[in-house]
Amino acid sequence: MNRTVLVTGASSGIGEACARTFAAAGDRVVLAARRRDRLQRLGAELGTGAIVATLDVCDRAAVQTALASLAPPFDAVDVLVNAAGLALGRDPIHLADPDDGRRMVETNINGMLHMVQAVLPGMVARGRGDVVLIGSIAGSRPYAGGNVYGGTKAFVAQLAANLRAELRGTGVRATLVEPGTTSTEIFAVRFKGDMEKARAATAGLRPLSPGDVAEAVRWCIDRPAHVTLSRLEIMPSDEAPSLLGARIE
Repeated sequence: MNRTVLVTGASSGIGEACARTFAAAGDRVVLAARRRDRLQRLGAELGTGAIVATLDVCDRAAVQTALASLAPPFDAVDVLVNAAGLALGRDPIHLADPDDGRRMVETNINGMLHMVQAVLPGMVARGRGDVVLIGSIAGSRPYAGGNVYGGTKAFVAQLAANLRAELRGTGVRATLVEPGTTSTEIFAVRFKGDMEKARAATAGLRPLSPGDVAEAVRWCIDRPAHVTLSRLEIMPSDEAPSLLGARIE
């Protein structure tokens, strides 16, 4: 075992793929998400090098309690992979459900802040660590219907940049990974279970797999300590920014 890697959103998608990738490399993995049944199945599959931390990243007290309860050696987090996030709705802002926007802000912004603020003190004290924030090309590539979601991912990008400035000289690195279209549950969630629309969103496009993104994340943090991959955009070869709106609308 090399590192302790805490992965949020580990019950599915990019988070699950990151957990599998790091576990396969011999790292200890803390599986964090809300869906305990999925986490337990994944933890049983990964074996003794993985433990489950059931939590909602939106609940700051729950995050602090869960991390404080981690037993050695899982309590000293070397890598945080913030993969928890969601997209809801596709309406223009003046027609959108305000609750959808609130949930995206709470998860994609507040939840990420809760995790970063919980693990950074220990990393800085130990003089080492990696914080990986999973953003999206939606943070810099606007499209109709992406209003609040794109805004939350723009926040993630700026947070990563500011972390780079603040952590200089501490031995802790911050990396932003921005995937394009990825084959996860995001479209099913965005279209609120309408699988016909979810499938249409990626029609004619071979999306990234969660494993593609997970391998990129691992590659970033496996660089030598004096090298930081500050920002990595990873997209399907079939995708170009000019096509984003056509897929989502």
